[in-house]
Amino acid sequence: MSSGQHSTPGPGRGATNMDATRSPHGAPVDTRTKYDVVVLGREDGPLLMLAHGFGCDQHLWRLVVPILAPTCRVILFDLIGAGRSDLSAWDDERYASLRGYAEDVAEICRELDLRDVVFVGHSVSAMIGVLAAALEPERIAKLVLVTPSPRYIDDGEYRGGFSQEDIDELLESLDSNYLGWSRTMAPVIMGNPDRPELGAELTNAFCQMQPRIAQVFARTTFLSDSRADLATVAVPTLIIQCVQDVIAPPEVGAYVHAAIPGSHLVTLAATGHCPQLSAPVDTAAAILDFLAATA
Repeated sequence: MSSGQHSTPGPGRGATNMDATRSPHGAPVDTRTKYDVVVLGREDGPLLMLAHGFGCDQHLWRLVVPILAPTCRVILFDLIGAGRSDLSAWDDERYASLRGYAEDVAEICRELDLRDVVFVGHSVSAMIGVLAAALEPERIAKLVLVTPSPRYIDDGEYRGGFSQEDIDELLESLDSNYLGWSRTMAPVIMGNPDRPELGAELTNAFCQMQPRIAQVFARTTFLSDSRADLATVAVPTLIIQCVQDVIAPPEVGAYVHAAIPGSHLVTLAATGHCPQLSAPVDTAAAILDFLAATA
């Protein structure tokens, strides 16, 4: 596999120069372009597949990638409907379920012939990773779940952090004025009010998504319930949470940890829902420590 300097500017992105190639294993061009797949880092290192959350794209991993790439092979991609993915592949019905996204992850793994994959999923992509691991048990070997939530809505003794009324109001606000919703919600989701540039970056990322796609993806995300899927996880799993997170509170991370047999839980001394931006060094260190412990 050859390597060279690759720049990934795009909507909502700055130019990022990375040692990268878009042709791992001679994979079909349509698969690589469909998901804007980027491969970089050490070719013989552990294979990390980084998946972004709602309203984001692969660019939000840019601060952890330089820490991981010297020892790991890193694959970045955009979920359909986000970043520089092929928007013609969007389908409202397919992506009304997290399984649609999980099938996409499985497709990338098969078409690029990826094996021993460590799937690193942020936010909703954590549960996408859980589903993908069930679809491709021979390819996905480990999971890293960054600020995961299997269900955002409270249910009996389960506390997801939101009431049904909260989510209904959130979705109604998103439907009526997506850009306004993004400018209001992104800084809240990011946290770290003393670092407004982080909230501004997430706002900018949110605003790049087409409102119609965002409406479908938001419903898929905030109305999902993947609690039953956690018990099916049969691979080494790391859960990374923050001490304060309005989207996935610490008790949610504790629930995921208890539900996945043998999982590891790391609580970062960080706030907000996006530690890959607010605490990239600690986030990368947790991932590397997990790889070393499960080698």
